[in-house]
Amino acid sequence: MRELQLIGAHDLQWRERPSPHLQDIRDAIVRPFIASRCDGDTLPIHRHVSRAMQVGMRVGLVDPIVGSICGTVPFRGPIGIGHECVAEIVELGAAVTDLNVGDIVVVPWAVSCGDCVECRRGLTAKCWTTASGSTLSAFGFGPASGPWGGMVADLLRIPYADHMLVKVPDGLNPLRVAAASDNLSDAWRCVVPALEQRPGGSVLVLGGAGQSIGLYAAGLAVAHRAEHVDYVDHRPERLAIAERFGATVHPVRKRKLRRADLPDRRYDLVVECTSTAAGVDAALRSLTPGGMCTPVGYYLPPGTKVPLMHMYANDATLHIGISHVRPILPALLDFVATTDFPAELVTTTLADWDDAPVAYQAHTTKLVLHRAPLTRNGPNEHP
Repeated sequence: MRELQLIGAHDLQWRERPSPHLQDIRDAIVRPFIASRCDGDTLPIHRHVSRAMQVGMRVGLVDPIVGSICGTVPFRGPIGIGHECVAEIVELGAAVTDLNVGDIVVVPWAVSCGDCVECRRGLTAKCWTTASGSTLSAFGFGPASGPWGGMVADLLRIPYADHMLVKVPDGLNPLRVAAASDNLSDAWRCVVPALEQRPGGSVLVLGGAGQSIGLYAAGLAVAHRAEHVDYVDHRPERLAIAERFGATVHPVRKRKLRRADLPDRRYDLVVECTSTAAGVDAALRSLTPGGMCTPVGYYLPPGTKVPLMHMYANDATLHIGISHVRPILPALLDFVATTDFPAELVTTTLADWDDAPVAYQAHTTKLVLHRAPLTRNGPNEHP
């Protein structure tokens, strides 16, 4: 079968690998027909980072945790890439009882069992069963994060299928939730639980490296009736999308933000997507007393500075961590289905599945690949 593999920067190819088969009675085999490019995938696609990160870890300029996730030579190809997809079930193990062949499902980026202590606590990206002895068990990061391969592939094997796979509600266009495996869910966890604790709270989103996450967060904040949603960015394309969601946009000239570049107000929530220490500092200094900042990017240098004394005096919360998608998916998918939330506004390039080696390299905010589902009566996949 075909799998899209990252060979090196600016080089992606369809490569053959053995087709997966059921290995356990709890497994499923699925056929992805929509795949969305995660914001983080652009780093190794557009830049020659593998050797630089290896050297950086060796001399203490890059946190060594990167190696435990992406390999001692991070992102060294060939590796299967991609970890956001909507798929159709084509085969089920004998013990899978809550799913049927033909179901349309979202596949979370991290592999989890649903039964261990971490999973029961909602920390499914830190599943002890699947990640025992490693930092993560996930699709699309290479062998250091498990044998799962990338999601831009003809078929995938999904363990613990009754737990892992979440059905797309009837009538919901799957293109609308193309990024639910990771980026859309990541934005949800940044905004929705905190707004439930502070109804009508104000939200600031600092756009940047976490391109689509920041836009989904701005849209979800508006949809959940935040009193005020400000979106700050230097990219016109992203500013236009945030404005379409109903956020108030603030263009800046440079990627490196300063507090002086931000609106003159304080916020209950700040979503930090610049992946810079300067962005984290500006975000934390923009909080109201008791406010929360959630950074979502890659902060590679060890010892990234944060203004701890300011946080102490302002009773601020810095909430940083990988996204635990599986517990979020039912509520997220139901919300999108019942409110008609237009998450597809973030999709800037929609490309044919067969064109993946070229299309996946596009310099665009959010790329989505698509092909027809197998079932004749499958969902309408066109926007």
